[in-house]
Amino acid sequence: MSPLPATIPALVRTRVRAAVRRPARLTPEETAGRALILRLVSLLLQYPDSELTAARTELTTVVEALPATPAAEHLARFTDWFAGQEPEALERHYVEMFDLRRKSSLYLTYYLHGDTRRRGMALLTLNQRYRATGWDTDGGELPDHLPVVLEFAALVGPGGGEAPLRQHRRGLELIHRALADADSPYRHVLAALLTLLPPPTEADRAAVAQLVAEGPPNEEVGLDPYGTYGDGEFAPPGTFVPPVPAPPTCVPPAPTSRTEGPR
Repeated sequence: MSPLPATIPALVRTRVRAAVRRPARLTPEETAGRALILRLVSLLLQYPDSELTAARTELTTVVEALPATPAAEHLARFTDWFAGQEPEALERHYVEMFDLRRKSSLYLTYYLHGDTRRRGMALLTLNQRYRATGWDTDGGELPDHLPVVLEFAALVGPGGGEAPLRQHRRGLELIHRALADADSPYRHVLAALLTLLPPPTEADRAAVAQLVAEGPPNEEVGLDPYGTYGDGEFAPPGTFVPPVPAPPTCVPPAPTSRTEGPR
């Protein structure tokens, strides 16, 4: 999008940009199709346990039945690979891509806030957003885990439901780039998701390049910004542990008089 003329009032420029980045009004059928794509992406980005690998034939059938779109094409490429792998190989590949590589971690707030205290607040805010809609994540994963964010987006819809995805678009771009650099078939799953989001701006591209070069921000005031996880142990990557509350302030007792009053 070309820059807007400076003569246009700032409020108008802001609203035009917001309109460009906001999802177009969708029909009920389009909304349902979009939700199905989001749920498929959420499912395919989960750990390939025995239940998921047992459903590979069914998943392939669902993807093949999708209307012809760029997202469906990317998912078909992934499920072709997914269906042909041994379960143990799938497990090893998943762990290597998402558990052992920071640049393709599925915890979105890490890319925006890194290992800082701000990440804890971002996690709390995201959890409050879920609860405001009456959605309970069951506490099985952190609220910024991408499959969780995708399920929320599918449940609530393109407006508020997809807002966290738009907010973390730069992190999603970094994950996709890291998976592409590793030649992982999971790059197709991220590519399918990115087709649903507004195209990246020049600022987005510059921010992703900076993330690639420098990584997310680090806490500058200590090595353990989230407190300790166990008996003096640091929290493992991806685990949010809130800071230990400060001890209550002790109020000294009021001084007693050293002189006795009249009897």
